[in-house]
Amino acid sequence: MNKAALIQHVQKALDAPSKADAERAINAVIDGIKRGVKKDKNVQLIGFGTFKVANRKARTGKNPKTGATIKIKASKTVRFVPGKAFKKSI
Repeated sequence: MNKAALIQHVQKALDAPSKADAERAINAVIDGIKRGVKKDKNVQLIGFGTFKVANRKARTGKNPKTGATIKIKASKTVRFVPGKAFKKSI
């Protein structure tokens, strides 16, 4: 499912008069998750899962074109851990 299909699903579920209303709702949720992860380092949605900041250590890698060894800096990324209810539904 892509974002357009999700907007259509939300529009039907909420009986929204237009796709624009459903899109604003989805964008508000996504924006809230982004802000929450940036500010609090995690966002927990009971029954769905948790978005959290994870630190990646510095490591070595290979340039796929040349095969040369390169150093990759330490960085941060966002991980999603599904909740129990979500896991059971799959």
